[in-house]
Amino acid sequence: MEEILIVDGYNVIGAAEDMLPFARNRLEDARDWLLDKLADYQGYTGTKVYVVFDAHLVPGIGKVYRERNIEVIFTKEKETADECIEKLVRRLRRVQRQIYVATSDYTEQRIVFGEGALRKSARELLTELNHVKARIRQDVQDKYQHKPKSKFPLPKEMAEIFEKWRREG
Repeated sequence: MEEILIVDGYNVIGAAEDMLPFARNRLEDARDWLLDKLADYQGYTGTKVYVVFDAHLVPGIGKVYRERNIEVIFTKEKETADECIEKLVRRLRRVQRQIYVATSDYTEQRIVFGEGALRKSARELLTELNHVKARIRQDVQDKYQHKPKSKFPLPKEMAEIFEKWRREG
């Protein structure tokens, strides 16, 4: 089953303030931080990620683009992130697809649940992002701790000769 995660970007950034002291003053840095974490999550889990940033108080037509292979959406003028997320859930829902929405907005959680999506609080998502980071780190460490195996078996004597040559330079 295909999995999709839709993230209320500023809601998650707000929940991460203790980990992200610059979030209030430098929103662009906070968005980059979140997109980095979500790109790792998407790459590791295979879950397709959409991030919605609320721009309803900013004049303009909104913006949709791909960054780090993530669909990034800035809402248009007079559209909230919640409204955009609800439309996105309705547009993306299918029989063989599970949609998760990450937000700590209780009202939004209830609405998207009614649309068939499952909810994750911002804190739950942040915990999950940290677990994924730890698993990636462990996988990389495990990979480098094991000697690469030869593609074809060598007799022990031959392997010792090659090892001697390698060490001598």
